[in-house]
Amino acid sequence: SFYFCFAVHANSPAVDALRRIVRKYELLQKKLFQLEEAEGGFDQFTRSYRTFGVQRQPDNSLFFKEWAPAAEALFLTGDFNNWNKFSHPYTKKDFGKWELILLPRHDKSPAVDHNTKLKVVVHTKEGERLYRISPWAKYVTREEKSVIYDWVHWDPALPYIQIHPRPKKPTSLRIYEAHVGIASPESTIASYTNFTTNVLPRIKDLGYNCIQLMAIMEHAYYASFGYQVTSFFAASSRYGTPDELKLLIDTAHSMGIMVLLDVVHSHASKNVEDGLNKFDGSDSCFFHSSPRGDHSQWDSRLFNYSSWEVLRFLLSNLRWWMEEYRFDGFRFDGVTSMLYHHHGVGTGFSGDYSEYFGLQVDEDSLVYLMLANHILHTLYPSCITVAEDVSGMPALCREVQEGGLGFDYRLAMAIPDKWIQILKELKDEDWDMGNIIHTLTNRRYGEKCIAYAESHDQALVGDKSLAFWLMDKEMYTNMSSLIPMTPVIDRGLQLHKMIRLLTHSMGGEGYLNFMGNEFGHPEWLDFPREGNNQSYHYARRQFNLLDIDNLRYHQLYAFDRDMNRTEDKYGWLAAPPAFVSAKHEGDKVIVFDRANVLFIFNFHPTKSFQGYRVAVDVPGKYKIKLDSDMVQYGGHGRLDHNTEFFTEAQPFNGRPNSMQVNISFDSTKVIVVELLLNVIKS
Repeated sequence: SFYFCFAVHANSPAVDALRRIVRKYELLQKKLFQLEEAEGGFDQFTRSYRTFGVQRQPDNSLFFKEWAPAAEALFLTGDFNNWNKFSHPYTKKDFGKWELILLPRHDKSPAVDHNTKLKVVVHTKEGERLYRISPWAKYVTREEKSVIYDWVHWDPALPYIQIHPRPKKPTSLRIYEAHVGIASPESTIASYTNFTTNVLPRIKDLGYNCIQLMAIMEHAYYASFGYQVTSFFAASSRYGTPDELKLLIDTAHSMGIMVLLDVVHSHASKNVEDGLNKFDGSDSCFFHSSPRGDHSQWDSRLFNYSSWEVLRFLLSNLRWWMEEYRFDGFRFDGVTSMLYHHHGVGTGFSGDYSEYFGLQVDEDSLVYLMLANHILHTLYPSCITVAEDVSGMPALCREVQEGGLGFDYRLAMAIPDKWIQILKELKDEDWDMGNIIHTLTNRRYGEKCIAYAESHDQALVGDKSLAFWLMDKEMYTNMSSLIPMTPVIDRGLQLHKMIRLLTHSMGGEGYLNFMGNEFGHPEWLDFPREGNNQSYHYARRQFNLLDIDNLRYHQLYAFDRDMNRTEDKYGWLAAPPAFVSAKHEGDKVIVFDRANVLFIFNFHPTKSFQGYRVAVDVPGKYKIKLDSDMVQYGGHGRLDHNTEFFTEAQPFNGRPNSMQVNISFDSTKVIVVELLLNVIKS
């Protein structure tokens, strides 16, 4: 009988999952051993940006190195040799490597000047002659009338030296997701310098302690939002120079703000002349051959994570951004696509273990992610890595030593989808409190999540920001504080604040906001393209709206700022998950406590409540610390903040204590009110 029970258990999905977890950890250990044997360890291996591409030697000679296994011959051409295609051949080495040394000039200066153009000339076995940008190029630019980017040798005489230390890793992570190019009210591409001067002070004032920078890795197509990368080691030149990006990060560090790079290692642009695709003339090189190497929905190429040189390239890429620019970590894009052979296309995830540990899992990419996280967290203990995964892969955010993938956080991607669904499909009186709470709390135990009400995805053309879903066209005419609020504006302002605070306080162990949404940015986001006549009108953030005192945008800004500052003081993001004591469907009231802070939300569109009993864990005296109904936040100021609330030893809704509060508002208006009460222990 015992043997039979054991046999059934041994073949259960949970045990099969455990076997596969052990297997992937063994594969990681094998890869680490191979790195030690072949490369002297991962430290040297991940510094390959110091040997590949172009390197200036102490005597000012230039050393060039490329990996092009399918090439018949390689040559270097450029401004330095008047674009002679044959005068400077590379020497073929083992394992598909090619090397070239350019001796310094007679005056001992380098043979290639700073800020001059270069090309790799690739001769294929089929007799083709191809012109390529080095995959390791650190700076690429595009002339105004050209569509192709050029490799530009970047070697300034006096490079910018960052002076400020990295900030300490925060216990409560509050992320400001930002795009440098749209960070201005002007209908143009904004610069690194503009971001440093005009945006960083706003982020600091708002209380965010981390910035997630999008679209930094060079991408030829601006409208790709940075997700069709062409040059992996080059910071986008459309915003300025590498030194200006270094100054941006250094300035953020001086403010105590960490900076994460939105890194795209899940796929690459199909561009040939200025991308990685067909670098050596073959269909593979850095990628799987077709069809495995093609992503049908993204129209892009997929990396071959089993290739030694691809691992060198990608792991060194992570190290480059950490060392050269001193980023503090990464948000890994497209992790779901990496984890599965089906890339998440046409596949739903119910949570069953068979969905995460079967043959559909791509072990090569999974081991790559484990390797990346192991190396990053070993070399940089304060490094933060965030996974964009919609599948819910178990142990994604557990340490590698535990058999996990090693990420610090995953994005809680179901939350913004839920808010958009509610606003699109339901009347206020039909909101389901239990369903909202389920979405906000449905996460794997012991794996940290970044909660967000909306990100850049929700702002893109075809969708709208939360503010625009709530208030739509009235934002053009009725946002003035000099006129009475219309019912639409009143409802929109209050719900905007409540949705964000509920997400912030209940949805995860970190919080993310996309720039501009903190003040209810109107409209949507759309990059210049053929479909909009190359317009920049929607590819900007209208920070100027905050500078007009009689517009209500600054009221939403003030609430977002004080929400972050209140969290910074009481630390609910670093606390265990919330204890929900009430989710009353009839009253539309949600009550929960977290980090000794009591949250009360009244989502009812018409009802106010007097003497409403709420459950409390810690006995004592409570006072209001944050109130969305305050006038400076666009509310009506109906609550007396001098009121003190005293608990009674009366058990209620699973807590040993309770107290009565008033949740009142003008019932003739579509108003919602929330209270945040901080306990003062007696």
